[in-house]
Amino acid sequence: MAVTKTHPIKSTLKAAIDYICNPEKTDGKLLVSSYGCAAETADIEFAWTRRHAIDKGTNLGRHLIQAFQPGEVTPEEAHRIGMELAKEILGGKYEFVLTTHIDKNHVHNHLIFNAVSFADHKHYHSNKRSYHYIRRTSDRLCKEHGLSVIIPGQDKGKSYIEHQAAQNGTSYKAKMKAAIDRLLPACSDLEELLRRLQREGYEIKRGKYISARAPDQERFTRLKTLGVDYTEEALAARIAGQSRPSRQPKRQDGKISLLIDIQNNIKAQQSAGFTHWAKLNNLKQAAKTMNFLTEHGISSYGELESKLNAVSARRDTAHAEIKRIESRSAELAIVMKHAGTYRQLKPLYERYRKSNDKEKFLRGHEGEIILFEAAARELKRLGAVPLPTTESMKTELANLNAEKERLLTEFKTTRTETQEYDTVKQNVDALLAVPKDQEQQRRHELE
Repeated sequence: MAVTKTHPIKSTLKAAIDYICNPEKTDGKLLVSSYGCAAETADIEFAWTRRHAIDKGTNLGRHLIQAFQPGEVTPEEAHRIGMELAKEILGGKYEFVLTTHIDKNHVHNHLIFNAVSFADHKHYHSNKRSYHYIRRTSDRLCKEHGLSVIIPGQDKGKSYIEHQAAQNGTSYKAKMKAAIDRLLPACSDLEELLRRLQREGYEIKRGKYISARAPDQERFTRLKTLGVDYTEEALAARIAGQSRPSRQPKRQDGKISLLIDIQNNIKAQQSAGFTHWAKLNNLKQAAKTMNFLTEHGISSYGELESKLNAVSARRDTAHAEIKRIESRSAELAIVMKHAGTYRQLKPLYERYRKSNDKEKFLRGHEGEIILFEAAARELKRLGAVPLPTTESMKTELANLNAEKERLLTEFKTTRTETQEYDTVKQNVDALLAVPKDQEQQRRHELE
């Protein structure tokens, strides 16, 4: 699975929507869905929402593509995943049209969404943070559906051009890292490393951060941008004989960790030093586990299971309630959107109904008439008849948001507690388990 960046749509919104809704690509439009609008009138509804925005921006909408491995997913499942992705990343605040194309050798989704939110009329900001959020969400959803994902490498934030250059062995950063790694073991300090780099043709620039540039390189490269192992502090530490920061074990934060299964751990079988460390670590974690049981007044295995089940149930209940509130909030936001359109255009629609020359009236106000009729249909479908008052819907939405905040705190707390209790239980299980060699010896004695 792969996700492209969100491409801006500046002047061809209707053409873009017509393209992604092409019946030949979407199985006769069976794989076309929308949210907050109708696919047939999406361009008009997008424009109506933008009309109310203070910061309209220059984009009419944004276009996202989500592709899947050939033969790995059915069109229907791909479409469901696309809907989950769209609703999660857009938070139920932006109108969108989602389609699934099946005309290529791989199934892929097209998502076009409004550049302005109908909920608060704020402009969507596309940047690295929003892209990585989309990517992480898409990867998680695909994993949940048992599909493959593209696993990012250790070189995070690398551009496509730079990635290709690294693959071809032509990346300036890759060459600079290789030069530093080669020269560093013979250096007594950071200054000597910089002198050796200069002798190899690198130009050094000093400032707040040290930068270097190869002879044919256009711009300087800050050493710290090469990775955590190449900051000035990390290079000085490596020269002093310390290990690379990326290879150093993570600092313990006082939490209980799982016991290491030394008998079945490959690293323990290969390294006596690791085995010794693992034994000491297991003693510490076993002591933390016993302290946890004492502090929480747990004196039996049954009590531990009961505590774990209880906190897990609280976590699951909070999560289910959060999802229910999010669903109702999204539904309420849609009703408020269509209700606002309905109320604003109703006087004009009444004039249209009473007009003696409806065709002439329609020619001058076709977009508004289409919007009013679409809003009326959606309100009827959503069961918002008679129309709720604006104040009542705002009050309900505020109450829902307050309750969601409370539940989020509850969920985060119980999730942490559940993880802690589960780790303790696994450690207790490991401590109570009979080692395999002893179990085999007992069986031999019984025979």
